[in-house]
Amino acid sequence: MTTIKDIARVAGVSVTTVSRALNGYSDVNEDTRRKIAEVAKELNYSPNSIARSLVMKKSKTIGLLVSGFTKESVKDNFIVEVLAGINEFISGADYDLVLFNTNSSKQREKTYTQLCRERRVDGVIIQGIRTDDPYLHEVVESDIPCVLIDIPLQSENVSHVTTDNVLGAKKAVQHLLDNGHRNIGMINGHEFAFVSQQRLEGYKNALQEAQVELNTNYIVNGEFTEESGKEAANSLLTSHPEITAIFCASDLMAIGAMSAAKELGLQVPEKLSIVGYDDILLASYVSPKLTTIQQNKFQLGYEGARLLLDLLSNQSKTHRMVLETKLIRRESSNHRNE
Repeated sequence: MTTIKDIARVAGVSVTTVSRALNGYSDVNEDTRRKIAEVAKELNYSPNSIARSLVMKKSKTIGLLVSGFTKESVKDNFIVEVLAGINEFISGADYDLVLFNTNSSKQREKTYTQLCRERRVDGVIIQGIRTDDPYLHEVVESDIPCVLIDIPLQSENVSHVTTDNVLGAKKAVQHLLDNGHRNIGMINGHEFAFVSQQRLEGYKNALQEAQVELNTNYIVNGEFTEESGKEAANSLLTSHPEITAIFCASDLMAIGAMSAAKELGLQVPEKLSIVGYDDILLASYVSPKLTTIQQNKFQLGYEGARLLLDLLSNQSKTHRMVLETKLIRRESSNHRNE
């Protein structure tokens, strides 16, 4: 294997000069730098990333830590789009990305810091972690730079990026109210998700501003899955046939609700309007096409990576970024029929 000593001998310079040239230091003459690069290419030099990280105390690698990444997750392509956004930013910043996941059994064996040290990451982006996750407290207390996605916590070493979930949910319910609906149900995710808390707040705010009385019996959880969304919708519509519209805190649950409505003989949107949240790929392919709240999942990842690199370079101007949402009107919602 070619070493920097070999390059130094062929180029006729010192080992230190080769090292500084290859590591991008500015105190190396440009002609010398070019010559060293040419020799390195001729000798098929490949740097030892482990040795370099020990010297520079940086691995030039960031981790994406995903909790709850299952087969069901593939349906909504949320994590994939976030991952694409992260990769887009860090690839242009000369960083590598490593994906690792966590579950309760792993957490009993290793602390968050141990997990990160073993993966030799400079910083971490965390997606999908629950409010009751034992790692969450460790993340905030750790000295490892971290960006949380959809988790509104921050500290000296922790930033977060999210969308305005309260306003997004409010837009969804306001759309249904504008179409004449007053008996509006909500299928939320679960109590251990920050976005569930925020989207429920948006639902309540919209009803309050329209002076529509809140009926807590109209609110059920669907665990963010298609099957649970279907079960929740079936229960809701069977118990409360007066409901004419449902806001779902995710598109997968909305698709499940559409399936339940079909089995109950309720035409969408003629008898039941449904609005989802996320604007996943499937939303525009189901029939009828799903009205939903669009959040830019790619941008969540891109901005998350940018915030993390700002933390790593000690140039962080903000520890919080909130992205906008947009109501996408399609076919699953329309004016309430008398």
